Amino acid sequence: MSETEAKNILITGGAGFIGSHVVRRFVKNYSNYHIFNLDALTYAGNLENLIDIESYDNYTFLKGNISDEDFINKLFLKYKFDAVIHLAAESHVDRSITDPLLFAKTNILGTMVLLNAFKNIWQDAWSNKLFFHVSTDEVYGTLGDVGLFKETTPYDPNSPYSASKASSDHFVRAYGETYDMPYVISNCSNNYGENQFPEKLIPLFINNILNNKPLPVYGDGNYTRDWLYVQDHACAIDSIFHNSENNETYNVGGFNEWKNIDLVKLLCKKMDEKLSRPIGSSEELITYVKDRAGHDLRYAIDANKIKNDLNWYPSVNFEEGLSKTIDWYLSNKEWLDNASSGKYKDYYLAQYGNK
Repeated sequence: MSETEAKNILITGGAGFIGSHVVRRFVKNYSNYHIFNLDALTYAGNLENLIDIESYDNYTFLKGNISDEDFINKLFLKYKFDAVIHLAAESHVDRSITDPLLFAKTNILGTMVLLNAFKNIWQDAWSNKLFFHVSTDEVYGTLGDVGLFKETTPYDPNSPYSASKASSDHFVRAYGETYDMPYVISNCSNNYGENQFPEKLIPLFINNILNNKPLPVYGDGNYTRDWLYVQDHACAIDSIFHNSENNETYNVGGFNEWKNIDLVKLLCKKMDEKLSRPIGSSEELITYVKDRAGHDLRYAIDANKIKNDLNWYPSVNFEEGLSKTIDWYLSNKEWLDNASSGKYKDYYLAQYGNK
């Protein structure tokens, strides 16, 4: 996609964690683009994430659900979006185990509704158009102690969440093959950073340490994930959007594997330092809880394709990024309190018990 031409760009899920960082980056860096942020503002969507750009002339917020076909079709007819960056998704594995149908509706049907609307507007005029689907490394299933996920790794999802994302990936490729729709797909590892909803591991544990609550670690804590700072992910999305060839797939990772228990202990140490507590006091809050069903042992991304093709590489090492993330939450306790209130408390009690 050319950076110089004026475009209407739809970013779905733009009030969420990753989406808000992508929206901010595009609004601030590309004044010739008009960014339309579509979000349903469910539990994880939060317009407080974007207060700093809400008055920009090239930014418009649209409230709505991607699975509402009539609403989506009207939006595409009205604004004739030149490109879609699709991040809207139900994304928490635990929630997918509790309510798999919701994940199918949002992640599969919602993606198809967007694809169909984009096809109906531009099928005979694909020049300089793009459907960019942002997905997850969880579609590949689980790894043993060795090996990395490559773009050619066969799909083998093990949870309703990862199965729904795998299906949406397949539909994007199918629309590309069937209708010549220009698309790209990215599959990213675990993100962390500012504005992440506090059901995810790092903000959850920061919040619990602040409130001297137990830190619920699944199983033996030896599950391994590759972690990527969210602003580096937004940079990768920017690079793929502007520099990738059509119909490519890129794995995006942090070159940064951590076992959950090691990450939690590092987080505890840094929290003790920043809160001037005795080193080791937060670690005493670690509580091992029953493992979740279908828990994948290890994810690890081979991100050499995007590194070699697009010259993208994570700019923030994990300890630096974790320290910046903690500082942000400590400086934004009101945001954390607001995000942790209401329905989320009911979910937390159901998931981890009255602790």
